[in-house]
Amino acid sequence: MPVGTRATVKAISPEELKELNTEIILANTYHLMLRPGEKTVEKMGGLHKWMNWDRPILTDSGGFQVFSLNQKEGLVKIDEKGVEFRSHLDGSRHYVTPEKAIKIQQKLGADIIMAFDECAPAKSSKEYFTQAMRRTHNWLTKCKKTNSKSKTQALFGIVQGGTYKDLRIESAKFVAEQNLPGNAIGGLAVGESKKKMYEMIETVIPHLPEEKPRYLMGVGTPDDLLEAVDRGVDMFDCVLPTRIARHGTFWTNKGTHHIKNQKFKNSKNPLQKNCDCYTCKNYTSSYLHHLIKENEIFGHRLMTIHNIHFLLNLMHKIRETIDKGTFPTFKKSFLSKYKKKQ
Repeated sequence: MPVGTRATVKAISPEELKELNTEIILANTYHLMLRPGEKTVEKMGGLHKWMNWDRPILTDSGGFQVFSLNQKEGLVKIDEKGVEFRSHLDGSRHYVTPEKAIKIQQKLGADIIMAFDECAPAKSSKEYFTQAMRRTHNWLTKCKKTNSKSKTQALFGIVQGGTYKDLRIESAKFVAEQNLPGNAIGGLAVGESKKKMYEMIETVIPHLPEEKPRYLMGVGTPDDLLEAVDRGVDMFDCVLPTRIARHGTFWTNKGTHHIKNQKFKNSKNPLQKNCDCYTCKNYTSSYLHHLIKENEIFGHRLMTIHNIHFLLNLMHKIRETIDKGTFPTFKKSFLSKYKKKQ
């Protein structure tokens, strides 16, 4: 899912996203709650109408942002009922409960909404991870009750527990028992090693029902997508394809590259040969090198189009090879070229 944090995927239009075969996008509850406010979005007809996007939307509950954007300053106060925090925009105080997080998402009008959870800092003690996990479970039951009458919004629960296997298993079992439309794995890709992240995925997956979507939150590099799919994950979101594009970084089948590199200055080749995205079909690496060096908005747009196309195309190939029974061979082949030093 390309990430449209503030109700827009940066540098790219909904029409262009459709041309890239984007099936679903993500928007963020925390940011939209603060500005323009969920009441404004509801008044404008909900996210779909407001954004001119007639395909599915998932809204994150905002739990991760509440903690990540405020914890450094010690601005978050947590109790069993919810979280008090200061807006990173103007310092205003807000108090969000699990019930409120659901009601905000209901006003936003997303198709998939996420339970409000506590994403404990990566360096927390096991004792604190346990407290945060159990608080997350308590909040999930409240989220489920608040959304119980909705016939249009699918609620996903979130597995927490840090990098402790016993906590992850306990959390996965609890979330699965709620019998929700889908289940998510949160609190990973927040500073732990890739090895540890994959280990936690392997720990959790057997305890989440295979017939329901299993969503790994905040993960989206090409190698991580392949490794996580291999371990049983179905859904992903990540800001990386758009964020790194604006800084001139792009993906190809051979790895990660930086368009500002001098070798691209006089290159008549596209970013990737045989890529059928709009950028690669129409523009040279030399031109993109120039645009990014000059910090031109058009360069940001073109790089974003390529990166989103690259990930969506990779996911398409993954689904295709799973259907054909050739995914293990495809994964091995892709990673052997992708991880090769340039």
